[in-house]
Amino acid sequence: MENINKETLQNNQLTDFYAWTQKTSQLLSDGNYYQVDMQMVIEEIKAMGASERRELINRLAVLIMHLLKWQYQSGLRSRSWKLTIVEQRREIQELLEDSPSLKSKLYEKFALAYSKAILKTEKETNLPRKTFPQNCPYTLEQTLDEQFYPID
Repeated sequence: MENINKETLQNNQLTDFYAWTQKTSQLLSDGNYYQVDMQMVIEEIKAMGASERRELINRLAVLIMHLLKWQYQSGLRSRSWKLTIVEQRREIQELLEDSPSLKSKLYEKFALAYSKAILKTEKETNLPRKTFPQNCPYTLEQTLDEQFYPID
């Protein structure tokens, strides 16, 4: 098999990422480590980890946004909002089951998720930013608790 590296990808000899992953995994399975561009493998593994972290933060932001909408627009509550809250909690739980080490990122990135949630909530509701507290009014534990729904 030919050596898989960035130059090969850039020279259009192998132009799609999926093909690169398949060929690289075959090289690794066959024990042909010297033919693999290990730097590119390292970069892709780091990118995958970062992607998982971003997904977790984004799902947490969507969850917080719907909790804020639930609290600050109680007259507009809908089944859809409730189902989105349930769905995001379950998706976060699945991410944490698949990658337990991400749990520490929840605590680290909770404030970031809240700031993203404020932007999303402001955009969706047209409520001014000053409507919402500067810091998240819910703890991480409340946010993830399936029984928790904020009061008006």
